[in-house]
Amino acid sequence: MATTKQRQAAKRNIKKAAAGATSKRSIASMPKATRSALGKQAAAVAERNRRGGSSPMTRAELYEEAKRRNIAGRSTMGRAELARALGRE
Repeated sequence: MATTKQRQAAKRNIKKAAAGATSKRSIASMPKATRSALGKQAAAVAERNRRGGSSPMTRAELYEEAKRRNIAGRSTMGRAELARALGRE
């Protein structure tokens, strides 16, 4: 369990990261194709969360599943490759 000091430090770090992202507008400066892909992925995740379904999963979710199953080479795989390796597509 985290101590009070650790929780406070984590909250500070989150605020700093959010402020940095806002000031740098890191997403706004990305190529249009990347922004579009991020938006589509976020929309898919939001839709899945609303429905309570399990697909499509993000790369992070697929990676965690691959980690549980101990799939070799998972760290270098993209989302589609992880999905194939897990038998989801």
